[in-house]
Amino acid sequence: MLRVRHEVNGGPEVLFAEEVDRPEPGAGEVLVRVEAVGVTLPTVRKLRGSGEPVPLGGEVAGEIVALGAGVTGFGVGDRVTGLCFTDAYAEFAVLNGAMASRIPDSATAVEAVALVRSGLVARGAYEAARPEPGESVLVTAAASAVGTLALQYAKAGGAARVVAAVSSADKADFVRGLGADEVVRYEDTDWGGPYDVILDGVGGDLLGPAVRALATGGRLVAFSSGGGTVEAYELLLRGASLIGFQMRAVAVGRPELYHRWLRELWGMRDAGTLRPAVHEEIPLRDAARAHAVIERRRNLGKVVLVP
Repeated sequence: MLRVRHEVNGGPEVLFAEEVDRPEPGAGEVLVRVEAVGVTLPTVRKLRGSGEPVPLGGEVAGEIVALGAGVTGFGVGDRVTGLCFTDAYAEFAVLNGAMASRIPDSATAVEAVALVRSGLVARGAYEAARPEPGESVLVTAAASAVGTLALQYAKAGGAARVVAAVSSADKADFVRGLGADEVVRYEDTDWGGPYDVILDGVGGDLLGPAVRALATGGRLVAFSSGGGTVEAYELLLRGASLIGFQMRAVAVGRPELYHRWLRELWGMRDAGTLRPAVHEEIPLRDAARAHAVIERRRNLGKVVLVP
């Protein structure tokens, strides 16, 4: 089978396609014939910061072709999606059965990787802010896979004003089309605040201006892999809160909530309330190009690899 691997530090130019044997599922695992792979920002970032080979994880979707010992609730031929932490960039990938979820018959594999994980993160981050109808919401990385769905969640949740923060002005029409009432750029001196809720998918140097854009009693939810630091005085000045959100904590610690959100996610998609955005479908062999699109902040929605 075809697999893409990362060999040494350096970024997308050191991704190589190779032929390897098909893996076998272990206990509690399923083997999936991959139809789509969602490229994640954490994986892209890890390549730049590591001196060792990095496992290429990502969201995969496809058909189950083999079951490991002890797997229940799934059968060969079922279509599923889930997060694969190693060797996701391949024609066949192994998923933990507990982390897999069914794809409705009406959905494609590409739609599943654009909607499920990103939608769950967007939903969880928004819920973590304890939003109230009529509040104002700012979403950073608004043109990303998570950001596009966070904008839509905020609108569906009754926010009075939803503002998208993006890296360049050429993304403005795109995010407005997904429900943003206004658009600001990171470089702007005035982000149009104050905001009751800020959902931050960037981190790093943007955390400072994000905190300063909070209203009194505002809540900033940080869910990115970008790190960053915050001055405690800025929070004290506003009586504001900084909240960290991690999807894995919900999936592992509160599985009943995770699955309820998952059902509601597909229901909102069926109702037209959520529309996953796909930037481009890129052949698996060209994974380096997919990473370059994300590193250059050019993507409008999810970047998807297809074998």
